[in-house]
Amino acid sequence: MEEKSLRITGTDKTFFNKITKTLTKMLIPTKIGINGMLISIKRNNLLKAFEAYKNSGENYNEKDAEKKYDTAYESYLETLDKYVMDSIYKKVKNNTASEFEKEALSKYYEVTSLKENEYVEYKHRKQKYLLELDNDGVQLSGKEKLIARYNMFYVSKMDSLYKGILKNYSIKLADTTNVYEATKEWVYTKIFYTLEEYIQNILSLKIKIGTDNSVKDVIKEYENYETYTVGKLDTKDNIEKNVLLLSISRKLFTHSLPLIVAIQCYEKLLKDARILVQDTKISTKRERAYSMLINLFEDYYVKLLSTKVYWENQKEREEFKKFWSKYKEICQLKETNFIEYVRQKEILFIKNDMKKISQADVKTDYSKLMTYYKRKLIDYGAIRELKNTYKSEGKYIKKAKQVA
Repeated sequence: MEEKSLRITGTDKTFFNKITKTLTKMLIPTKIGINGMLISIKRNNLLKAFEAYKNSGENYNEKDAEKKYDTAYESYLETLDKYVMDSIYKKVKNNTASEFEKEALSKYYEVTSLKENEYVEYKHRKQKYLLELDNDGVQLSGKEKLIARYNMFYVSKMDSLYKGILKNYSIKLADTTNVYEATKEWVYTKIFYTLEEYIQNILSLKIKIGTDNSVKDVIKEYENYETYTVGKLDTKDNIEKNVLLLSISRKLFTHSLPLIVAIQCYEKLLKDARILVQDTKISTKRERAYSMLINLFEDYYVKLLSTKVYWENQKEREEFKKFWSKYKEICQLKETNFIEYVRQKEILFIKNDMKKISQADVKTDYSKLMTYYKRKLIDYGAIRELKNTYKSEGKYIKKAKQVA
């Protein structure tokens, strides 16, 4: 937040002019000016109130401590907001702002543009923006004790804000009135973007400070995610990365991204993976995309649908019960004949997806994927290609029939 170079014109060295310049620095403050001092005071008050609230437990002081914390937090945000408008805005207007300050103001306007049409998201994202702005200054201060205290407050409040943002997206996806139908693709994008943002900025900080036991369950998945942060990602890599994000979210945001929404997100990824398989022309890349799709089926059916207790559609419930029974039967081969276990499992996933595609009212043309699936089943001996042919549009076409 500190202005690196404040433009001051004029060469008059009189006492009066020196006083004027000093006042100008205070009225258009830098980190050591009025706003900087106010932020520091409000931040210290906030941290004291936060620590008192966290240590209050369930005794009679808890409500009073919570009220003081909320008041201190509100006052702190107001001071940060004032800093943006009174200091950064004036510097940008006077062409004396650093690149950091110009970017900060640009992000501020980006957030405030949500206010009219997306008030709930605006409310959470503005708080998030202001906290991030001050957090940058705290981390750069080099004051270890302050950083440690601020980190505890920061991850706690950020958890709450991210949960609020994701819950708002979940409501839009779960809406059955089709009000948001036209924008659901964009909502999926925002969910994955928000999850990645959280994992990069907040989960990584939690792991670093090592004070939250809840992150222990996602350490391995976080390490896998880190492999997708290096280099340029193709479509397959992005789908795999988003699967990891969803897997982590199932442990960290169970209520903010409930099962019904997680299912929709997985189905979105399944759709993307199917299209990738059928549209990829290079055989080696298509096989890699196909392997990813099979792994995605396992995540979707085994890790997600198997945990579903309430089914709105009883027919779908009965069909899944049959699938699950067959899956458990195949799993018995895992110890005795692993190769056959993998083959049978793959056949089950393919047949189940072919059935879903043929029964579903989908707008996407999956004819090429269905042909690819049938070829896989023929190769596995699950269906056989008949020698007889039939004539269609002047061409002789071979039939493929599933073995009973």
